[in-house]
Amino acid sequence: MAIDVDQIETHRAALTGHCYRVLGSVGDAEDAVQETMVRAWRNLDRFEGRSSLRTWLYRIATNVCFDLLASRRRRGRPMEEGPAGTVDDALEEQPRAHWLEPVPDALVVPADADPLERTMMRQSVRLAFVAALQHLPARQRVALLLADVLGWSAAEIADCIEASVPAVNSALQRARATLAAKDIALTDEGLSDDAATLVEKYVDAFHRYDVDALVALMREDAVLSMPPYTLWLQGPDAIRHWLLGRGSGCRGSRVLPVEANGSLAFAQYRALGPGQGHRAWSLIVLEGAAGRIGAWNAFLDTETLFPKFGLPLELAPES
Repeated sequence: MAIDVDQIETHRAALTGHCYRVLGSVGDAEDAVQETMVRAWRNLDRFEGRSSLRTWLYRIATNVCFDLLASRRRRGRPMEEGPAGTVDDALEEQPRAHWLEPVPDALVVPADADPLERTMMRQSVRLAFVAALQHLPARQRVALLLADVLGWSAAEIADCIEASVPAVNSALQRARATLAAKDIALTDEGLSDDAATLVEKYVDAFHRYDVDALVALMREDAVLSMPPYTLWLQGPDAIRHWLLGRGSGCRGSRVLPVEANGSLAFAQYRALGPGQGHRAWSLIVLEGAAGRIGAWNAFLDTETLFPKFGLPLELAPES
């Protein structure tokens, strides 16, 4: 069966989504997919058409992810590091490889996906879901993704991860129990139902730096996190004090809507000074439900993340 490089390349976005869900890092996912493409091309003579090209590529990508996970620690979020802090706590950093990273929807949602598939792909890269996956052993993680995101049968999964069907079913049962205990659902509606209204309110309040209006959009248990800092804050009052105090340098920022993790997201640029334009400050991903913000995730590694989104690191002064 003749396969060319273009046929392999059409699967890149889907494979990147799979690797991102497994690894929790956009950079690691891209590296894993590139290695998958190299291995596939080198071993093309072994592909005999007994399975689809897509299935074969997922099998290779899964093995690449297993190799990476064997030498890398689990990525997490500040909320998993310890109890909520206060606005007076010291700011301690952890290296980039410590943290779960956001991902552009464009990198992980195939352009030719039908509406139902597109919805599933976007839901399956929500931060809460991907963060919960990182707590599963590697084989449970992959089995769950292949079953619940891609719809593979237990027999297909068993072939992919080199396990028996009973072992796969057991892994799926344990993985689903773990996610249920964390109250994580793949079909969580998030903020999508009220997206247009919330985007308008959030952008308007941020540009005016109306902190009261911003916190009015939040749930009572809302959290603010700022990787690479371990500090996280909980509750509108704590977040309000942060934005008016140590976070007040965000006054005058510009925020531009972007598409990340199937959620409401924004690129934040802080003002450099009068007439000097704006500099990249954070990639913000909002989580929540029923039109209220439950988590404000501000990822500060802009040098790494903004290029992934095709975003400039500076904005020229507005005329």
